[in-house]
Amino acid sequence: MRAIVWMSGAIFSFCLMAISARELDGLIDKFELLAIRSMVGLVLLVIIMNVIKRPRLMFTQRTKTHVWRNLFHFVGQFSWLVGIGILPLAEVFAIEFTVPLWVLIIAAIFLGERITGRKFAAVALGLIGVAIIVKPGVEILDSGAIIMLIAALCFALTFIFNKSLLRTEHPLTVVFYMTLIQLPLGALMAGADWTMPEPWMWPWVMAVALTGLAAHYCISKSMQLADVSVVISLDFLRLPIIAIIGVLMYGETFDVAVIAGGALMLVANLINHWHPKKQLDADIKTML
Repeated sequence: MRAIVWMSGAIFSFCLMAISARELDGLIDKFELLAIRSMVGLVLLVIIMNVIKRPRLMFTQRTKTHVWRNLFHFVGQFSWLVGIGILPLAEVFAIEFTVPLWVLIIAAIFLGERITGRKFAAVALGLIGVAIIVKPGVEILDSGAIIMLIAALCFALTFIFNKSLLRTEHPLTVVFYMTLIQLPLGALMAGADWTMPEPWMWPWVMAVALTGLAAHYCISKSMQLADVSVVISLDFLRLPIIAIIGVLMYGETFDVAVIAGGALMLVANLINHWHPKKQLDADIKTML
């Protein structure tokens, strides 16, 4: 039940972030929004590190890896914001669910990780799910879908760098350098014509700034309490929820193909995280 509560917080945070980004679309420069988000996060993290009396978390020996990680993450975040303004909200979330599949493919190609039959089945099902969602035979040059696929690929590369960094770095250090590196990137790309958001925009701006941190924290807490497959299954609920929000708030069409494609990707991710009983027993013996 506690895992469900934490995942409910993650789903709420992801949905609120998407709504906030949609409300601000076309009204504030996206690079400026990313810079403000990083600024708020940086201040908050410095306060947290000092409150818990661990200021040394602000230092690292792996600056180069942090830079590469955040270059890809910055492009991913920008592409995600662009996608929010072009595509129905449900399609944005559905394509975002492809990230674990791209991680498998990238790890196999560039890191030499072995593709097992189970992983191959997961990738195949996931790619079928993508094809159902983006409908390449109908709109092969759908710019919104292409932009979101770029975002998903960048998030996948970010995940791989994260996996490497977390072997030696504290999670707060990773997030701290995310804000520290992406703040000047956003400010530089925003250019000299920086204009502060109007007063009525600030609640939405702060929502974008805080919901990302809240969502990932909630997912981490949920993973501490439940199996990864349970977390993935619960996370899938945000797809039909955001689809309903899109219908009610923005008059979007409820696309059954998006839900069907998303369901296939859910099955693919569950297959990827499924452990046969023998393997599970071996893992338990290893832990004991």
